[in-house]
Amino acid sequence: MRLAICRILPLLLCIAVTASAADKPSIIIFLADDLGYADIGVNGCRDIPTPNIDSIANNGVRFTDGYATHCVCSPSRAGLMSGLYQHRFGFEHNSGPERFADPNFGMPREIPTLAEKLKAHGYATGMVGKWHIGFREGLRPHERGFDFHFGFLSGAHSYLPGKRGTDSIVRNGEPVATRKYLTDAFADKAVEFIDGVHDRPYLLYFPFNAVHSPMDINPYQDTFTDVSGKRKIFAGMLTALDTAVGRVMSKVRERGEEDNTLVFFYSDNGGPTSDNSSRNEPLRGYKTQFFEGGIRVPFAMQWKGRVPAGLTYSHPVMGFDVHATALSASGISIPGDRPLDGVDLLPYVKGENQARPHEQLFWRAGEKHAARVGDWKLVVEPNQGEPMLFNLAHDIGEQNDLSKVMPDRMQEIITIYETWNQQMKPAKWIRQDQRNASEGGQARSEGRAMRGTAKGAARTAGRIEEAFKAADRNSDGKLTREEYPLRSIFDQVDTDKDGFATFEEVRAFYQNRRVQPATEPRP
Repeated sequence: MRLAICRILPLLLCIAVTASAADKPSIIIFLADDLGYADIGVNGCRDIPTPNIDSIANNGVRFTDGYATHCVCSPSRAGLMSGLYQHRFGFEHNSGPERFADPNFGMPREIPTLAEKLKAHGYATGMVGKWHIGFREGLRPHERGFDFHFGFLSGAHSYLPGKRGTDSIVRNGEPVATRKYLTDAFADKAVEFIDGVHDRPYLLYFPFNAVHSPMDINPYQDTFTDVSGKRKIFAGMLTALDTAVGRVMSKVRERGEEDNTLVFFYSDNGGPTSDNSSRNEPLRGYKTQFFEGGIRVPFAMQWKGRVPAGLTYSHPVMGFDVHATALSASGISIPGDRPLDGVDLLPYVKGENQARPHEQLFWRAGEKHAARVGDWKLVVEPNQGEPMLFNLAHDIGEQNDLSKVMPDRMQEIITIYETWNQQMKPAKWIRQDQRNASEGGQARSEGRAMRGTAKGAARTAGRIEEAFKAADRNSDGKLTREEYPLRSIFDQVDTDKDGFATFEEVRAFYQNRRVQPATEPRP
């Protein structure tokens, strides 16, 4: 008798969980890859129709100030899956190719994913597409809460079947063959997943690799007779993506479930214009930068009957809000000991809360960082010179640097950023490839990325010395915090904590930083 009860009890619990979940909404998250702000119709695109993406905004909300949590792929995806600033667990940089990635790379097991949370409350969970937040055993999608995964683990993949030199497409960790253009194959599997779920809600996470490079020829591009070159290939890639969105939403409508399905669409970062001809107008910058063009992205949400249709929402929102909103819609409370950085957007778009979802937002990638406080934005891009200050309410294109005319406001936001920064963890890895690591992820101290030429090293040292002398106003051979050109990193440079940065400390700081690329154009 006791044995029979032990066998029956788990079944009864499963039935109870399924029954309680039956009236909860299904959740679909479409995540584009490297899509520019101006690459969809509702954001002003005119040369490439995107009717299915646009319909999500037209049937729900278009966020004018929707942000990714990072300016490159991998950390941004970790922010979505965790609901947190990924810096809280040291996830600050891309991995580089899987075979060269640092052994520490990946979203740690102690940080639960959205899929793990929803699965525990009776949801079926499926993922189709690009993962890019963990390669090792225990960190793959089917081991992080997804019942089903079809896609790839790394940062980029050819769209053409059978192309050599690309990593495997996998189904729950096992390599499988594909015979279709990859975006079409992904759409097939997404529709199959939805068709296979009965009598309970589901999470479908559909992170595309489109429109990320490589710029492979595709079945859709020849319909664009008025577009040429790389933009023509891009147009076909985006059309495939939009068609996939349409196929998934058609299946939802066919099943009569659209009124009880919460749908999100956004991009993991801004468009890398030189790589794929994406467009970020009217924003400045592109992927790998913390100007608006690198982090402000197409962003929309739909839940028919629950969210106002055709709403344009202009307060800042962030990718990790998708996580928090999905949990709230599903009736899942957030534990007090594991608070999220994301917030539930539903009260804001319904007009029940008139405040901003976020008064402050932050971004960081090594020396580069940014902070938005209200409509004020601090941007620190070392390759672009000194820290900059912009008022986005009047200068969406970030053309008018106000740092010199409003030094008090500048210092106020730097202080706010530093307060946030002190709460975050240091990066657990840097991006690695054949230039600075061997296969297996062992960093090479004498690799090409670190070695350089003697002439190049001397040139770099000369620039550091020249900049140091220019900043040393009283020529005493050391810099105070006020003299240091980039005050936000002064504490990192001042290693002996005596309140001064000597030339030796400055030189050592930048020599150590040479192993970390200034930008991250690759996955």
